[in-house]
Amino acid sequence: MLTQVPDDMLDKQARYQNLVEAYSPWLYRYAYWISGEKSAAEDLVQETFLRAWRFLDALKDEAAAKSWLTTILRRENARKFEKKSLEFNDVEIENLPNQHADFDTRPEVIALRIAMKKLPDKYREPLVLQVLEGYSLEEIAEIFNIPRNTVATRLHRARQKLRKQLEGKEDIHPLRGNKV
Repeated sequence: MLTQVPDDMLDKQARYQNLVEAYSPWLYRYAYWISGEKSAAEDLVQETFLRAWRFLDALKDEAAAKSWLTTILRRENARKFEKKSLEFNDVEIENLPNQHADFDTRPEVIALRIAMKKLPDKYREPLVLQVLEGYSLEEIAEIFNIPRNTVATRLHRARQKLRKQLEGKEDIHPLRGNKV
């Protein structure tokens, strides 16, 4: 005997499927930007959608779905670092994978990617959201749960730091955000 699936469950599944289809490519691109690795980006997207399924009823406005999912992804990425304990191994440099195999290999593009990776997260993430994905200041402020003016300041400082790095006037330590 087959059991009938309640209508509200069918609605939830349909809403969820629409979210996955609409936002998977965007979330993967963003996850790749913040993680720098294909497998890590895939894991982040999967964890994001698992959490989105659990809390789908909290999403009241479908127009806010992209910001909601981006916030979940950012929090999943932060959780990854809370649990992570770093291991160090001796590896021959020749055995390391080429990080730029999937990228445009023009020197200026590589220089920009390196400079962006050196930016502290609080500057890099809003810059990626605005420049690459077209988020407004208000949307970024909502994602980070900070005032709009703080977002504007961070974007301004991010561009200043990038410009200085690319001109060779400033080198930023990638983990601390400090000048070297």
